[in-house]
Amino acid sequence: MATLPVWPPPQGSSNTDHEVVDWIFEDPRSKALLAEVEQVAPSDASVLITGETGTGKELIARRIHSRSPRRHGPFVVVSCGAFSDTLVDAELFGHENGAFAGAFGSQPGWFEEAHGGTIFLDEVNDLPLSVQNKLLRVLQEREIVRLGGRKPIPVDLRILAATTVDLQELVEQKRFRKDLYYRLNVVSLNVLTLKDRPGDIVPLARYFIDHYSRRLGYPRATLSPEAERLLVECSWSGNVRELENVIHRTLLLSEGSELDAGSLRLAHRSPAPPVEPAPAPAQAHIPELRERQQEASRLQGAIRQLCETGVLDIYQVVEDALFREVFRYCHYSQSDAARVLGVSRNIVRARLIRLGEVGGPRKTLESDDDSLKDDT
Repeated sequence: MATLPVWPPPQGSSNTDHEVVDWIFEDPRSKALLAEVEQVAPSDASVLITGETGTGKELIARRIHSRSPRRHGPFVVVSCGAFSDTLVDAELFGHENGAFAGAFGSQPGWFEEAHGGTIFLDEVNDLPLSVQNKLLRVLQEREIVRLGGRKPIPVDLRILAATTVDLQELVEQKRFRKDLYYRLNVVSLNVLTLKDRPGDIVPLARYFIDHYSRRLGYPRATLSPEAERLLVECSWSGNVRELENVIHRTLLLSEGSELDAGSLRLAHRSPAPPVEPAPAPAQAHIPELRERQQEASRLQGAIRQLCETGVLDIYQVVEDALFREVFRYCHYSQSDAARVLGVSRNIVRARLIRLGEVGGPRKTLESDDDSLKDDT
């Protein structure tokens, strides 16, 4: 079981902001998942990790890698939805000189970079069918062929994949290969939502308090019993990422050494709401309507401010900001951004390519991100 961080760090501690932190396993359901992880980690079997955005799928993948015989090899994270259909093939499998316009020199892909270690394919459901065919060959033959090349290159790696959607439904819709699904799904691990593992909420909140207090240079704060109770009662639709953001925001905007229920900066709670009688069943929609009106009023104020400051092309400015912020809010998942915006994924991808958000520089190995991420 992972232990909570110690604050302040003991003398001689090697802890840094860039270390990989274990997930907090305090809830009984989390401990059961941890037991499964410890069982499958020593093998070389492919693992499919499912769960909502922000639940910690990438951390589970890292845990599997760190407990496997490949732990001294590279751990490569690839977001399958971060590349356009025309680039994803070259990114994963590499390319030879002249394979396409702008392909100068030979370039290894992510599978070659992961040789001797583990590759984590986040949002594997975003892969085009043509790339799914090549991925199947990697799983079967343990070799790749670069784009524009003919010579097979052997690769020794373990493949872990994650998805937020039901791959079986995609198989039925002919949008995901059935044989690839079964190759990836040798072992299936489902990461529960934060609401479904309430025993992790307070320990995670305490961890984030320690983490951001250290980064901000603040004295370590504590949670009051009322604040702990409120955290456990929240729905946490954004899972661990939402909890992390709430704690970070609360520390930035609060004073004092104790965080009580009133100081928690929850995203969907209005400040000091007036006490009103419970609405009649026929009027149950009124609070939601008022909240929508308040949000619309804030948005109108921001647009008015743009007009008053003389910003040109306001429509394009607002549209660009909308797509960028939703893409970031969805943690760079094009599929999730499309669902939030209510448009097709093709529209999202086209806008993001124009904005330079996808199809840009290649991602580096072992990102030094020091926050708990997902995904997965």
